[in-house]
Amino acid sequence: MSRTILAFFAALLLLPVAARAQTVDDVVAKWVQARGGMDKLKSVQTERVTLKLHAGMFEATIMQINKRPDMMRQEFILQGMAQVEAYDGKTGWQLNPFEGRRDAELLSEDETKSLVEQADIDGPLVDYAQKGHKAELVGHDDVEGTDCYKIKLTLKNGDIRTIYLDTDSLMEIKEESQTMIRGAMQEGETYYGDYEKVDGIYEPFAIESGQKGNPDRTKLTVEKVEFNVPVEDSVFEMPAAKH
Repeated sequence: MSRTILAFFAALLLLPVAARAQTVDDVVAKWVQARGGMDKLKSVQTERVTLKLHAGMFEATIMQINKRPDMMRQEFILQGMAQVEAYDGKTGWQLNPFEGRRDAELLSEDETKSLVEQADIDGPLVDYAQKGHKAELVGHDDVEGTDCYKIKLTLKNGDIRTIYLDTDSLMEIKEESQTMIRGAMQEGETYYGDYEKVDGIYEPFAIESGQKGNPDRTKLTVEKVEFNVPVEDSVFEMPAAKH
């Protein structure tokens, strides 16, 4: 048998090994690079996103502000009033004028969990191991006709996020969530699309979310993404009672 034929068969035998050699870290690294690169992501110290929420005839404005290392404030604005949820790195609180509340209130541990996750300006997949999360590449899956890498991310609190990355663009197009709230598992799913580059970083400008398997989703349209705007830490701190 010639050396050429032997080399050909040797290459065939190595194909399964090469396929197995791709790890979750390889895919995450490609995703980070596709979004703009780690240096670019880490250069963002603050982020302010303005969105429009559409649910049937209902429409509202949402503004979310993030600041490193772990601060987040989200305002739900309707008819001139704003419901606020915020996390200052230690404490979660809310101010809800729609329920007639004039003073801010502390949130429970379960209610604060989602704020802690949102306060991660990079998202849980970036530096996941350093944050105490566990990631696993569980293969490929089809999302509405698009071949995707499927990553199972187990957060350090035990909640699970299943992330689908387009194998061509590497952009995230879907996330499934399993979150334990008050002893019950809640499952949701979020779809991402219409990616645009903002200051060298790709961000989704169309977001749809809802309960898993429910075709009725809440639609969010991103109007503006701003990086490194000046934001004081006091923005995230719980205000003192007015009475």
